[in-house]
Amino acid sequence: MYDFITIGSATQDVFIQSDVASIVSVSQLSKKSEFMSFPYGAKTEIADFTKALGGGAVNTATNLAHLGMKTSTIIKLGNDEVNNMIKLKLAQGGVDIMNVIDSTKELTGFSIILVSFQGDRTVLAHRGANAHVSEKEINFDAIKKSRWMYVSPLSGDSNKVLDVIAKFCQENKINLAINAGTTALKKGAKYFDKILHSAQIMVMNKEEATLVTKIQVRPDTKETKFSHCEIHPDIEAMLKTLRGNSDTLVTITDGKNGSYCYNGKEIYICPTYPAKVVSTLGAGDAFSSTFAASIDKFSDIELALKYGTINSASVCEHFGAQEGFLTFEEMDEKIKKSPDFKVKRIEL
Repeated sequence: MYDFITIGSATQDVFIQSDVASIVSVSQLSKKSEFMSFPYGAKTEIADFTKALGGGAVNTATNLAHLGMKTSTIIKLGNDEVNNMIKLKLAQGGVDIMNVIDSTKELTGFSIILVSFQGDRTVLAHRGANAHVSEKEINFDAIKKSRWMYVSPLSGDSNKVLDVIAKFCQENKINLAINAGTTALKKGAKYFDKILHSAQIMVMNKEEATLVTKIQVRPDTKETKFSHCEIHPDIEAMLKTLRGNSDTLVTITDGKNGSYCYNGKEIYICPTYPAKVVSTLGAGDAFSSTFAASIDKFSDIELALKYGTINSASVCEHFGAQEGFLTFEEMDEKIKKSPDFKVKRIEL
C-alpha cells in the first residue's frame, strides 16, 4: 500500500550560470513579458555549471518520501547511463522504483537550465522518453493500492493518459492531485472541467492559469466588480473559473506575490517566505507536493500553504530541484520563528 504514486517526467539537468545574460522586459497593452538574452553570435563565458537529476515526477516523489510518505513513481527512462543514476537516486531517497518503465528506443529526458543573476531560470528541455508513456505501460494495479495519485506535467503523447488516470482514480476512489503541464492546459477550460471533477487538488502557476482560463491579470486594473480588495480581481476570477462547480481545492502560485487557494467558500492568500534565491527550478514541485502531503496529513489549508511555501523557499536556496527539502518538523520550527508569516482568509 502506497501513500502516493507520482507520474510525470525524469531528467538529467545541467545548470548553467552566466553573469552576462540580460533580462529584457517587453510591455504590451494587456501584458508584460520578460526574456533572458545573450549577445547574438558571441562566445559567452559561463560562471559555473552543475549537474543534477530532476523532472516533475522524480522531484515530487523524492519530496513526498522525505516527508515520510510511502511513495512510488511512474516514469519512463531511456536506454542510457542516466537510467541507473536516476533509479539509484530514487532508491536512496526512499522511493519505490518497481513502477519505473524502461525504454529500449528513447533516451532519458535532458534539460539545460540557464540561471539568471536574479535566480530565475529558463529551461531548454529535450523530453526524450518522458513524452512516450502509454496506457499499456502503466501499472494500474499499483495505483489501485495507493491512497493518492499525484500527476505532474505530462509531455507529448504521455499527456494522453491524463484522462485515463483521472477516470481510473475516480472509479476506484483514489485521491487525485494534479499539477498539469502546458500540453494539457492548452486544451482549455472545457477539457479541464472534466478533469477537475476527478481531482481533490489542482495546483498551477498564474501563467498556467491564464492559459487555461484565458483570463489575463491586468496590471492597470484600478476598479473591481468584486468586493475583496485583498486579492486582484483577475486572480479571483481565475480561481472561480477553474473550480467551477467541482469540489476541488484550486491553488494558484504567483511568484513573489505568493499563492492562493479556493475551496468554494473561502480564498486563502499566502505570502512568500524569505529566501536567498539561488535557483527557482523545482520550487513549484516542492510547493505542490508539500501542499498535497499536508492536506492529506493535516486537512488544514492554511497550514498546507505555509508548509508548501516554506519548503519551496528552501529549495530555491540550492542548486538542484531535489536539494533543500525540509521535514514537517523543520518547517514547524521555521513557522515558530516567523510569527509575522500569516495566511489571510477571505470569506465569500
